[in-house]
Amino acid sequence: MGRKKAADFDPDVLLLFDQYVHGAIDRREFLEKAARYAAGGVTAAMLLDALNPRFAEAQQVASDDARIAAEYVPFPSPQGNAGMRGYLVRPASAEGRLPGVLVVHENRGLNPHIEDIARRLALDHFVAFAPDALAPLGGYPGDEDRARQLFPQLDQAKTREDFVAAAAFLRGRPECSGTIGVVGFCYGGGIANMLATRLPDLGAAVPFYGNQPAAEDVAKIRAPLLIHYAEHDPRINAGWPAYEAALKAAKVPYTAHVYPGTQHGFNNDTTPRYDEAAAKLAWKRTIEFFNAHLRTQERSRS
Repeated sequence: MGRKKAADFDPDVLLLFDQYVHGAIDRREFLEKAARYAAGGVTAAMLLDALNPRFAEAQQVASDDARIAAEYVPFPSPQGNAGMRGYLVRPASAEGRLPGVLVVHENRGLNPHIEDIARRLALDHFVAFAPDALAPLGGYPGDEDRARQLFPQLDQAKTREDFVAAAAFLRGRPECSGTIGVVGFCYGGGIANMLATRLPDLGAAVPFYGNQPAAEDVAKIRAPLLIHYAEHDPRINAGWPAYEAALKAAKVPYTAHVYPGTQHGFNNDTTPRYDEAAAKLAWKRTIEFFNAHLRTQERSRS
């Protein structure tokens, strides 16, 4: 079918795919329900294949790019799943310590797209660390369907502690200034929101279309938030009015953007749901936000 865009699919197919990606339906049910939208020699299986990620085609920064230094490193998580693992990336020519950004993946673990995001952050002069929540189960398996099957096997209470531990690990790295932020996507957006409630010294949080924290936890947030939502994302957007009300009541500094015409996952440039204009704008805002809050804190410490 070639590389497609969201506009090439019936909106109901995109909703079905969202349900499939997030475990509400399995592969068989997706294929059965998507079959009614298959026409002109296109099968339901072909629709699914066209919606799945194309990692190599979308890669922006190669893993061996000379401008970065990247490695997989273990980190301790005594309250979580003990021995964990993540992808640490820094600019190769960095002098002195830099602010850190924790990068939290979607519900498939540390796949090539999230590694690419970490490398992009390194080119913007941050120390980026992307933990793999699937590490206790052998790590990202190299297959998106298998990753989706593995993810529900995680003990989410322990996994949340793994991300708290990852933040502490990044903050303590010799390359890191000690000031850190977090950016997360989908599942990772929910983790970014959670970390904002758990880490009083978090410098900034940027959740992309993530589940919102419980209203009673919002008053614990000290970090400024930059919140990105897609217009056509009813599953996630349903929680926004209550979250916004809680943020206002707690006087938490936040900026929220809803990107017109976009689908859940619009920043992920490996899939047809990617919206180039919205993604570039959201990412520009994200880097500017981190520069303003993380580097400003460093200047005030010096």
